[in-house]
Parts: sequence; C-alpha cells; structure tokens
Amino acid sequence: MARSKSRAKERSANAWGLADRQHGVVTRRDLLALGFSPMAIEHRIERGRLHPVYRGVYAVGRPALTCEGRWMAAVLACGDNAALSHRSAAALWGIGEEGRRIEITVRQASQRRPGGLRARRRPSLTDEDIAIHKRIPTTCPIRTLLDLATVLGPAALERAIGEADKRDLTDPETMRAALAAYAGQPGVRALRAVLDRHTLRLSDSALERLFQPLALAAGLPQPLTQAEVNGFRVDFYWPDLGLVVETDGLRYHRTPSAQARDRVRDQAHTAAGLTALRFTHRQVRFEPAHVLDVLRRTTRNPRSGY
Repeated sequence: MARSKSRAKERSANAWGLADRQHGVVTRRDLLALGFSPMAIEHRIERGRLHPVYRGVYAVGRPALTCEGRWMAAVLACGDNAALSHRSAAALWGIGEEGRRIEITVRQASQRRPGGLRARRRPSLTDEDIAIHKRIPTTCPIRTLLDLATVLGPAALERAIGEADKRDLTDPETMRAALAAYAGQPGVRALRAVLDRHTLRLSDSALERLFQPLALAAGLPQPLTQAEVNGFRVDFYWPDLGLVVETDGLRYHRTPSAQARDRVRDQAHTAAGLTALRFTHRQVRFEPAHVLDVLRRTTRNPRSGY
C-alpha cells in the first residue's frame, strides 16, 4: 500500500512538472506514458483536476490558460509534427497580432483537425523552418514573415519586418539572402517587394512631408532643409534654436563606415554648441509619438543635447 501511494505521488509530481514545462497542459498520451491508466485519467477529469481543451489535451489544475498555454495546447492537439505558424507564430515572436483562430502548420498527413483551429498541411517545411520559442514549436522568424506575406497587406507586413529587426530576430539583408531557398513558394514575391522598398531611403521630399508635421506639433518653427552646417549637409536645421535633426535609413543599412561618419558629423555639431538629434526613417514613419516626445522635450530645454 505504501509503495502504491509513493508511486501515485511520483506520477502526480511528474505530471505537474510536465504541465509546468508545457505551459499548463498535458496530453492523454503524456499521462499514459507516465503510468496513469485510462480510468485514472477519466477520474481526474470528473474531479476537475484535468480540463479538456481539445480531444486528448488537458489543462492541469484549472481551465484558464495563458496565451502560451493556448498555443501549446493547439500544437499538441495537432500531433508531433505540428508547429504554430502565420499570425499565431507572429504573436508568439512579438512581431504581429494573432487572428481570430490559432494557426498551425502540420508537416505530415494527420487525421487530427481540432475545431477552432486553422491547420495547414505543409510537408515541404524543413527542420530549419521550425524553432522552439518559449518552449513552443513554431515557425522560425524568416518562415513566419514569409507566411505573413501570404495573409497580410504591404503595410502590416512592413511593420512585422520592422518589429523582427527591432527585436534582433532577423533583418532584411538576412531575409533577402534566405529568399533564394524559397524560390517559387507563396509569399516570396510579396515579401521581396516590401524588402525592396527598405533598400532605399525615403526621398527628401517624402521624409519632409512625414517629419515636418511632427516638428510643427512639437512647437518648432519651419526648419531649413538640406542646409550646410559645420561643413555638412543636414536634413533639418533651426538656427535660432541651435538644433540639427538628421534622419537615417533603417538601421540594418548603416554600415560601420557610415556609422563612423555619422558620429563625426554629430561630434562636429556638438562641438559647435548645437543640439544634434538623429532619428531613423522607421521612427519617423512608424513611431511618430516617440519622435514628437523627443522634439518637445528638446524644445523645452534647447541647446542641452539629448
């Protein structure tokens, strides 16, 4: 009797440990492998210790799950060769918003099609396309962005690319190089089209149209544009305020030599007693609130640097 209780206690501890590693969920197969009988599993369901999420997948202890728990449950419900993908993978990586249904990719034929999920069968996916993030099988960042290119418009896709770069998950140069391996697959053309736009700086006129309303909203007067200051042509200059604003291309296009030249320019302006600010085109385009905040604070404390 004592040995039986000890084994039962050990099984329960192992189940709780597995559930903790799997964001609060376990499968029927997991429990059978740990030594639980089908009757013991049914007993725990009836007692409210296991809560069915999908067929053969249970939340342990309580029915409420975190986002990670929901995603893990969905992956487990679709079998061993399943991974989170598309919008759901983007949400897991932090580069996009999830859709109405959890999206899963399955790499081999499966009879499992749990309700409430969108499962795609794609045997062409390689091991390199799959990653483990937060202990959840998911498509890797590049594969996720390629999949997003099939379901998002250009603006939303561009934001996802920017977020992936910002989080150091990948960058457009790496993506561009990787596209050769995906030639002919859905999403390649759309993703390449967005990446092509990232290889060029916004024109001076286009940037001026985006930046100047922010400067005006911050209380700044009209600046001089493309003026010569301290031997350098600058993007925006306010002589009365002693303020210079430079705008860069996206950060992955700033080579070490370009960054070194930027530092020399900024140092020359600072040495001349000017306040020099530098924003990326991405900040001007997608993070205007940040740009506006910096401009306002600088205006309140002119010639103080930032």
